[in-house]
Amino acid sequence: MDPRRLALIRSGGTVEGRLTVGSGYLIAPRLVLTARHVLEDRDTGMLWPVITVRVGHHLDGETTRVDAELLWAHPDGLDVALLRIDREIDLPGSVRWGCPASTAPLPYEGLGYPWAAKGETRAPEHLRGVLPVLSGGKDRYVLDQGPAPTARTDGGNAWGGASGAAIFCGGHLVGVVTEEDHAYGARRLIALPVSSFSGDGGFASHVKEQTGRSPELSAIGAFLPEARPVAERTPAERELEKLLAPLFSYPGVRVDHARALARELGYEADGYEPTAADLVALLMAHPRALASLGEALASSVQGTARAALTHLFSWARALDCGLLLSVNEYDALIGLLRQVCEKQPTLLPRTAGEALRYVVLPEILTRPQLGEDDVFGVVEGLEDLSDGVSGPEGAPPVPALLRLVEYVAAAMGDGLGDDLRAWSGKTARRLGIHVGALGERRADAAQWAKRAAPPVSRVVMELAHDPSAGGDRYRVRILLVRDDGSYRVLKEAESEPKTPREAASSLSEAVFAVTQEPGQGDHAPWVTVVVDRAGLDLAVDEWEPGALDNILPAWPIGGDYRVSLSCPELSDQRPQREGDQVRRWKNGRASVLVTSQTSGDARQLVNLLKTKHRDTARVVLHGPANDRRSWLLTCLVMGVPVVLWDREATGYEDAGRLEGLAPAGDLEGLPERVRVFRSDSAACPAERRARPSLVWEPEGCLPRTESLQLRDPWRGSHAS
Repeated sequence: MDPRRLALIRSGGTVEGRLTVGSGYLIAPRLVLTARHVLEDRDTGMLWPVITVRVGHHLDGETTRVDAELLWAHPDGLDVALLRIDREIDLPGSVRWGCPASTAPLPYEGLGYPWAAKGETRAPEHLRGVLPVLSGGKDRYVLDQGPAPTARTDGGNAWGGASGAAIFCGGHLVGVVTEEDHAYGARRLIALPVSSFSGDGGFASHVKEQTGRSPELSAIGAFLPEARPVAERTPAERELEKLLAPLFSYPGVRVDHARALARELGYEADGYEPTAADLVALLMAHPRALASLGEALASSVQGTARAALTHLFSWARALDCGLLLSVNEYDALIGLLRQVCEKQPTLLPRTAGEALRYVVLPEILTRPQLGEDDVFGVVEGLEDLSDGVSGPEGAPPVPALLRLVEYVAAAMGDGLGDDLRAWSGKTARRLGIHVGALGERRADAAQWAKRAAPPVSRVVMELAHDPSAGGDRYRVRILLVRDDGSYRVLKEAESEPKTPREAASSLSEAVFAVTQEPGQGDHAPWVTVVVDRAGLDLAVDEWEPGALDNILPAWPIGGDYRVSLSCPELSDQRPQREGDQVRRWKNGRASVLVTSQTSGDARQLVNLLKTKHRDTARVVLHGPANDRRSWLLTCLVMGVPVVLWDREATGYEDAGRLEGLAPAGDLEGLPERVRVFRSDSAACPAERRARPSLVWEPEGCLPRTESLQLRDPWRGSHAS
């Protein structure tokens, strides 16, 4: 890594109005490697027209400012790009390219310009830590950062600006930073491997044109860890050495196991003769090393040695020394769960809510459905969870991950379910978990699987306008509410407030996931949009998700689902409102008030709702647009649960525009008639039709969740 090749990238609409900051690396006299999203307008996805680059590090003197343009972006959409700068910056040496040659963790380093390191100007930060090759996934390196900033609480990225930074292992460029992983408290970054784009013909030709040769990747291996001097060892390392001693009858057994473990972890172990302290260093260097060593020992140790091994696992979990699963256990479980997601994409999130009711789930399990590649995040997220109370006779508790596996196995039935139970039983034996404790979880899971999950009766989308984000953007939360009153909150890996199109897409994904659940049938659940009083004016039913296939036209959500509004905040203004709603639902389902010129003003409307229409459950609002807003709030505050109006109407003369959906007809069929009307309107957009809005406060209270005014540290946003 050459600090003189460090690049600070600013992109924007004009030179004076730069809006995006990122990092990069000069790989040739006129080529800068970076992440593509550094060059994009986040709102539109379009490239900024002006890109400037400063090359160099302040310790080597003045940096060089140059203008740049996009030269190459990956044809398959990977987050990487090449910039061509407007003049050559010729530095000695050349870039060497590489990729890990084994599965052993590699030390890494890099240079970037994160938000957390900025003062009056952007300052460079020396990134450094460990690249655990077994973590991550396709086109994805995990970077466990050593020095790390505190995670931001305002929804922003502490590492914002580090995107595009080049990552080096053993002096070879191996990846480009693309994301910050919020789930790890700003201690983890995500990088795109060089191996995923170096073979692209366009990239290789540009590099060869500038340097005279195509990028050739060298294999980068890891050196076996060695123990530090005694005075420099941590208390944890010294304690671990003591706990290991009872497991080996003599030094030769320890060396044999250490050598086999080193090979399993991806090291070259010929001639490896580790001391007890060297073995500890190996175990501390790899997050799955201790579990893998225990797996090898568990089949042969008995009596006091078996007790010592169980004690070792308990101590390691208590002090967060290594991960729960061995390399073999992890690989086997990933393979099984990928099959689960292929067969039933909604099963893992749905099952987690039942198996781990009192656990704060990893965010990935709050999505509506999961793909095969999502199971890596599921396993790693649950490995971090505490295990709960101890089992019988002081045995270790059943970990959260094993509980989930038992429930998933029960739901899958024979075949794949048997394979999952076999995996769970073997892992439990290795950990020293009492057979009775695992048996209880297995029985609970079997009993749960026999009960049919109540269908989802309503999808609730909570909206809160975010004025700080600028424009038409909203914080969004989606809930799946079942017939028995239980509910599950869905979240996404996205920290930014959503546009109407993004919110509609999230809703459509949630509804699709619901329809895939066993027993849901063809029933498409009702969508309730929870808004504040200002949100009653939103035409949410007209929001359209993107037309992804470019064949079918985009269609409003109100034409696909029964979409109605709810404004529970008004109950805070008048607490007796909810009681009035209950009374009107009970006594006034067949009654309807249709306002007309004879209804008079707001005071006369109040009088009607207190006397003749005291129990009426439905009001159809006609009248002047200027008065309709206050009349709507009057009806809602007085507990009318169903209110229908035409938001396009200007006066009583437009009342006939709603007749096509029989506003005073059968109450139960009204939401479906409104849906069909909205769909017909979408089919004939040129016609001047009514634009119906429908408030429908459900019988019984909607689930109350935490305030949307608070932002959660969502996982997986760009580091820039």
